[in-house]
Amino acid sequence: MNQFTHCTFPVGLAALLLVTGLGLASAADEPRAALRLPPGAGNPRNSEGDFIRLKDGRMMFLYTHFTDGAGDHSKAHLAARYSSDAGKTWTTSDKVALRNEGDWNIMSVSLLRLDDGSIALFYLRKNSLQDCRPLLRRSIDEGKTWSKPTEIIKAPVGYYVMNNDRVVQLKKSGRLIAPVALHNLPGYAKPDWAGIIMCYLSDDNGQSWRRGKTTMKTHDNAGKRVMTQEPGVVELKDGRLMMFCRTDGGSQFVSFSRDGGDTWSPLRASNMISPRSPAAIERIPSTGDLLLAWNDHSEITPDLRSYRTPFTVAISRDDGKTWSAAKTLQDDPHGWYCYTAMAFIDDRVLLGHSAGDRRKGHLGTVQITTLSVKWLYKPTGLGNAD
Repeated sequence: MNQFTHCTFPVGLAALLLVTGLGLASAADEPRAALRLPPGAGNPRNSEGDFIRLKDGRMMFLYTHFTDGAGDHSKAHLAARYSSDAGKTWTTSDKVALRNEGDWNIMSVSLLRLDDGSIALFYLRKNSLQDCRPLLRRSIDEGKTWSKPTEIIKAPVGYYVMNNDRVVQLKKSGRLIAPVALHNLPGYAKPDWAGIIMCYLSDDNGQSWRRGKTTMKTHDNAGKRVMTQEPGVVELKDGRLMMFCRTDGGSQFVSFSRDGGDTWSPLRASNMISPRSPAAIERIPSTGDLLLAWNDHSEITPDLRSYRTPFTVAISRDDGKTWSAAKTLQDDPHGWYCYTAMAFIDDRVLLGHSAGDRRKGHLGTVQITTLSVKWLYKPTGLGNAD
């Protein structure tokens, strides 16, 4: 049974609370907005990105900076901000990391430190509704310059969506997994926004890629198509992989692989109740538990049922079977919280996410929220057991 203990937390509120087994939480442990990048003149939208820790100790956050519109197909390039204090403060101006090379834009960044020490930059290049595909570039100088791009999907050319902070590298095998949703091919009469879920795999550090054996369309018990989009993957302790997708079925749907992402079980509804909005799941290095960030709709009121609010985090001690200690970071009813990237540095968690206002363009603002691992485990209030 899914277990949630809720605690609504206004960002910036300070408290001293005992954290069982993890010491005393202080005001510095509480969540706060370390950086907000709202839209401005000539910059109508700032959107999803990802983090990487550089060899000199700094954190780099690479995000999508739009220039001529706020739509998903408007012009955009990749911009960088840097932090020298574990994400507490950030540089005040952008550095252009990669100029737009698409007919439409480039966006949806994933960053990984590869086994050879280089940094891998994954992103989407959008040319049209018939050509949106993920690319890979490498940097051997800590993000100062990038190699020529490698196409992860050479054929068939189509419209594939891969979210930010989605590419994973398996611990034992080193395999790279890029989960994507296919929505259009040249032969389609119109785009299939319900999505076909699949993974692309690389066993040579990203030099070459192949599609996994499983492709998934999902239907409910009545045979009606379930919209499955924006897949993510997390590695479990027993070696399996868990995939999670946003859906119009009332929850994140999940699937499992026992062979490193080549084949998958059918996608099924989970206990992560949510609207059609992406979740993020990663493992907390210091505790070994999973951290989930999503729009928790387990107790949502009818007037907010289809909206991407609140913004909530929870932990799982049993690799996603149950989730507990759910805490709401932001709950503005007009807020639009999604596309979360996670990073862990020292004893802190960094969340890079959209934090816009649905009355003002939904996805206009990107925010970095910082909090301590201690805070995730603190008791949620008197009389509430974790």
